[in-house]
Amino acid sequence: MNSEIKQCFDNYPNTAQKKLIELRTLILSVAVDLKLGDVDECLKWGEPSYSVKTGSPIRIDWKPKHPENYFLFFNCQTKLIDTFRELYQDTLEFQGNRAIVLNINQPLPIAIITKCLTLALTYKKRKHLPLLGA
Repeated sequence: MNSEIKQCFDNYPNTAQKKLIELRTLILSVAVDLKLGDVDECLKWGEPSYSVKTGSPIRIDWKPKHPENYFLFFNCQTKLIDTFRELYQDTLEFQGNRAIVLNINQPLPIAIITKCLTLALTYKKRKHLPLLGA
């Protein structure tokens, strides 16, 4: 974790920081498991952002305006959220066509989020498939 990213994580409240670090770890783990090469980790719009050559960028954040939630953001110009909504409408909460909303007091639904991350990190290979090949 570079110093800019570390400083960003250090600025989150403790509970949010733990959840976002768990999400960061999962993103990096999925990228390694899929053998996607280097993950570019940087700040975009003040939020930790993760991207690989085969995918669509992913950002994570917590907002003081919604202290009970943390967010997994995707490019709103993609079919990612529409696909996630179709697949997981009974399980996940969404914010428009840009984010999965996660509750800070609930366990991270690892299996479902792993599937979402897989689709996002391989988006360029899947974008032509119905439901992104899910």
